[in-house]
Amino acid sequence: MTLLKKIEATTPKKILTLDGGGIRGMITVEVLAAIETLLRTELKKDDQFVLADYFDYISGTSTGAIIAACLSLGWSVDKVREFYIGSGAKMFDKAWFIKKYKHFYEDEELKQLLQQEFGKDTTLGSPALKTLLMMVMRNATTDSPWPVSNNPNAKYNDKQRDDCNLNLPLWQLVRASTAAPVFFPPEKITLGKKNKYPFVFVDGGITMYNNPSFQTFLMATLAPYKLGWETGADKMLMISLGTGTCPEANEDLSPGDMNLLYNAQSLPSALMNAALNEQDILCRSFGKCLYGDAIDREIGDLIDQTAHFPVQSKLFTYARYNAELSRQGLDRMGLQDINPKDVQMLDSVEHIKELQQVGQAIAKNISREHFKGFL
Repeated sequence: MTLLKKIEATTPKKILTLDGGGIRGMITVEVLAAIETLLRTELKKDDQFVLADYFDYISGTSTGAIIAACLSLGWSVDKVREFYIGSGAKMFDKAWFIKKYKHFYEDEELKQLLQQEFGKDTTLGSPALKTLLMMVMRNATTDSPWPVSNNPNAKYNDKQRDDCNLNLPLWQLVRASTAAPVFFPPEKITLGKKNKYPFVFVDGGITMYNNPSFQTFLMATLAPYKLGWETGADKMLMISLGTGTCPEANEDLSPGDMNLLYNAQSLPSALMNAALNEQDILCRSFGKCLYGDAIDREIGDLIDQTAHFPVQSKLFTYARYNAELSRQGLDRMGLQDINPKDVQMLDSVEHIKELQQVGQAIAKNISREHFKGFL
């Protein structure tokens, strides 16, 4: 099915959203593998069936943007897994010492990998993309989040425009979404003829959309985006995947400890975690939540809301797969042998196997019931 036919089809829409998280994207890959297997079984398909054959819209931020682009191009999850295992160390290529005051890692290896795998000349508007694809990045030049999609109806995808986003190289947009400050240098992208619009981009995780789920829903339904997909718990399914959360409670913290260095190190992570949870809460509130760990001890998991929010008022069906990577969280998953620090870091490439174990443990919670009505 062509992308245009997918957009215009009146059948229930299926959306997949993928959080950022560096090499912890391996957790996402293992959860996706279980979803792909379940769908092949339920739909009676062979191993040629891929997630792009099922989902209509796939979005991602940072490492989620890499995986989303791969899936939208029709890759199987096995191929994505091979890419991450084979290329993880190359993605985190150490920068020269003299440059470390700017960033820890060089990006040449990552650029070459993305150009090699996606094609140097493949654009956002390429017919090779089998689904709608949205990737989140932050335009540091304009100080604004940029959720960029290949929606042919979108304002800035008009081919008559000098700055049409569909003409941008896919690999470069993915690279921009993964340009995590401190870890990687920013990515410069120039739009328009004669380099009229030069912009500097950094990781989309430095926005409200490290978890891009509710933003994707808005881009699928709000009038200005010109998709206008129909809402309803029986008309739209959203599956949201996280890369693990890493709460670091500090019972011994005193006001005097909160100096400039402490704030510089802790505030970005704190803001990203708050934004991630906010997107999740919005989806569980406006959607019919079928699965998800507790948000916190006050509001719980919001799965049973029918007493206050009738199912008829829900705008979509929703499931969220994620896990807490603390000692307690790993123990709850039966992963007592994994050291939390080994799976919490964004660049922990030497512990890919442990990250896979986490993903496989999360995947045990996937159920046919979460896809009921959309099979």
